[in-house]
Amino acid sequence: MMVVVWLVTTLLVTRWPAPWVFGSALLACLLMGLVDINIVLAKATNEGLVTLVLLMLISVGFERLPWLLMVSRRMVVPSLAGSLLRVSLVTAVFSAFVNNTAVVATLAGVLRRSRFHAPSQLLLPLSYAAILGGTLTLIGTSTNLIVSSFLQEASGKGIDFFAFLPVALPAAIGGIICMVMFRHRLPHYDQTALQISEHLIEAKVLPGSKLIGRSILDNGLRDLDGLFLVEIARGHEMLSPVAPSQRIESGDRLIFSGDVSRVGLLSTFQGLQLFAMEEGLLSDNMTEVILLPNAAVAGQTIKESSFRARFDAAVVGLRRDGAQLSGKLGGITLQPGDYLALAVGPDFAQRMNLGRNFLVVNAQLNTLRLPLPVSIFVTAAVVAVVTLAAMGILALIKGLAFLLAVFLVLGVINGADLRRRFPFEMWIIIASALTVAQGLQDTGAVAAAAVWAAPLITGIEPLWTLIAVYFLTLFLTELMTNNAAAALMFPVAWTLALSSGVDPMPFVMTIAFGASASFLTPFGYTTNLMVQNLGSYQRADYLRYGLPVTLVYSAVVLLILPRVFPF
Repeated sequence: MMVVVWLVTTLLVTRWPAPWVFGSALLACLLMGLVDINIVLAKATNEGLVTLVLLMLISVGFERLPWLLMVSRRMVVPSLAGSLLRVSLVTAVFSAFVNNTAVVATLAGVLRRSRFHAPSQLLLPLSYAAILGGTLTLIGTSTNLIVSSFLQEASGKGIDFFAFLPVALPAAIGGIICMVMFRHRLPHYDQTALQISEHLIEAKVLPGSKLIGRSILDNGLRDLDGLFLVEIARGHEMLSPVAPSQRIESGDRLIFSGDVSRVGLLSTFQGLQLFAMEEGLLSDNMTEVILLPNAAVAGQTIKESSFRARFDAAVVGLRRDGAQLSGKLGGITLQPGDYLALAVGPDFAQRMNLGRNFLVVNAQLNTLRLPLPVSIFVTAAVVAVVTLAAMGILALIKGLAFLLAVFLVLGVINGADLRRRFPFEMWIIIASALTVAQGLQDTGAVAAAAVWAAPLITGIEPLWTLIAVYFLTLFLTELMTNNAAAALMFPVAWTLALSSGVDPMPFVMTIAFGASASFLTPFGYTTNLMVQNLGSYQRADYLRYGLPVTLVYSAVVLLILPRVFPF
């Protein structure tokens, strides 16, 4: 039980990456003799887990199909209500079958360029619709597959492909209607404000520069179009605010905020070197990325992370909405959700670690589209596999393995894609959680917990226990991401169901729906984090707009689920 207490405490009170926490718990169980290496290997190759890995790998091919972009061109209309309805329906349908992160990444670029509405009025509904759509099928979200993996391990049978639909479809419809009705709660940050948002940009004054000894005003550094000089870093001293009469000294680091696309202005000043230039790259090949949760460089400064060597890229600018950035660019600690403007080198696109660290927003990496004949064939193959799996004729794991082989033969994806997109962190979380759960079961801890809990819930209607499990899962998913919450709560729900003497299936499905109910913060779900800086959202925007969606979604789920999956 010490392992469980440490696991829960660490996930709740620290910002340590979930894969590291779960992996260390697995190692503790192994060293303490709770499990042996054969059990670890068996859990690492769990059928549900392998299915999830296969799905994540072939999703690269799904992302290159042209259908989503073709539909996206007609989503936005002058009416905001009409636009939200179209965006939500298209996003939900595609997210039921395609990785919802990829759906949001594809549509976000289209919505940011809308001439009718501000990006902040469209991007948050886009994320919420992707979450709602992901709940519709087994493969719509990794959360559903994780829960199915645990059920497969516990009972020998996973969750059917469309088992979620009777509950998820009404919940998704209710959520979409709610999003349209409460559209007045969406912030209106105009396009100009988004484009010149608070990027932090650093430039160093080189020895011999003509700027040295002259004031800010005399050097013309006060009236730069789209850029504002906010600080000067001089040794260990920070000069802020910067007075027009302040004189420049050799070695000064000038900290600007504003539109990162205007950094070319700084190169016109003799003896002024951008941070990216200092790192060995120029800024003429710009790429925008968003730092993902559990990125390897999160929690490190740009200098400490060896950013240039890792990614063949240098940071030109950094934006973190909702927080005031200060100091030298290289000394800022990177956080999930940070919006980075990068000057990239020739090897950037070939780096295998990009997908694990970044969502690439506007580079040419993700623009590959399949030819129409190949797209039609791939779509037909996917539909055939999904249909056969839903009818129980073909095991989903076999169908996905077949699709992966077809994609490789046709050149839809290649070995580099597989290495770059292998979900290593997710694999560690699930395999570790399954191993820890097995260790607790083998030592009798699960049985003891069931005996201990039985008197506490005797006389309590199973529905109330189910509601408590749902809201606890929802609470945890906002704190520690959906996948970690599902992995942590499944053993709890399973034990409570056994203690109550009822069918565990309602509790299993409750974990899946509760772990996907992330509408209140940017950190519980990857798509929420993706749109945070794209739409310049503050955390209060999520709470203001997401609370009605959470209430409607939860009410529908808790009303219908016990009827579809009775106790």
